Amino acid sequence: MAFNGLGMNMGTLSRLSSAETRSISPENFSGEKGQGGRALEGTGAKAASGLGQGWKVSPSVIVKAGETFELATISGSGAIQQIWMTPTGNWRFSILRIYWDDQEQPSVECPVGDFFASGWGKYSPLSSLAVCVNPGSAFNCYWEMPFRKRCRVTLTNIADSDMVLYYQINYTLTDVPEDAAYFHAQFRRVNPLPYKGVYTLAEGIRGQGHYVGTYIAWGVNNSGWWGEGEIKFYIDDDDDFPTICGTGTEDYFCGSYNFENKEKAEYEAFSTPYAGLHQILKPDGVYRSQMRFGMYRWHITDPVRFQNELKVTIQALGWRADRRYLPLQDDIASVVYWYQTLPTAPFPALPDKDYLEVI
Repeated sequence: MAFNGLGMNMGTLSRLSSAETRSISPENFSGEKGQGGRALEGTGAKAASGLGQGWKVSPSVIVKAGETFELATISGSGAIQQIWMTPTGNWRFSILRIYWDDQEQPSVECPVGDFFASGWGKYSPLSSLAVCVNPGSAFNCYWEMPFRKRCRVTLTNIADSDMVLYYQINYTLTDVPEDAAYFHAQFRRVNPLPYKGVYTLAEGIRGQGHYVGTYIAWGVNNSGWWGEGEIKFYIDDDDDFPTICGTGTEDYFCGSYNFENKEKAEYEAFSTPYAGLHQILKPDGVYRSQMRFGMYRWHITDPVRFQNELKVTIQALGWRADRRYLPLQDDIASVVYWYQTLPTAPFPALPDKDYLEVI
């Protein structure tokens, strides 16, 4: 396959390509060549008074309450290569959607915080290959997202107040190989998980593709350890039993033995290129009564491939006093990430605003 200028790594950085680099931001809403920094009005107009055109006149946008803002519309073939944004307000109340080619069904539909592995609405640094969360509240995504005809990116503000958004979407216009699949991401939440229930991370995925990542915001509703549950991947024609069965929640997220620093006898956060427990929210002795965790696992070097369909579940298990397993009734929200052929099967409806809210 000829080099086409989609994704690059240290081994291909020196190679020339005819691909075209483009970028969409409030300073260039169309991403067209030579159209950046031409605004005469915008959120920075007052600050740029006396300086004029080209002096940061339109660095951000206001997404009004109840409205959907179109972040990007791109025609042609190419790929989104990086997304940066700094949404304000409640991150659960900003819904990110991405549509590929001629589809009316989005292939990405997530609250913006959860998409960037920040489901609890609190800043926590994250340093990985696919997603970075940097000071002060900078969300960065490096998943490659190819498209062949067009793509559309929107953000819907379901909050009662307006939000301020700085953003930049960097992309390339180039030929897309026949074997390049389309990026997908789907959000789910159950609060609380029914007793003896199994949390479904993904179900109803149809087509050929590969699963590349899991983010979970896990809120613990019991005392004690909460991560004995197994993750299971039901690939293609698997029925009652999966092809892949993990050994425990912390094991799947590339930790071990309760994510505990044995020397300090406490949970220890970590963030690596492929996996991490990057967020630990502890009770404060008053109104913050529960432990809450944020963790991610990127299958970048070990994607889970499927030919027709995929289902993924995870158990919520703790311990009883007599050392039997305790099925937990926890607050679990997740985003799963995968690539597949089109069409995208319809997603489950997003929960309403009250059910999405983190209290």
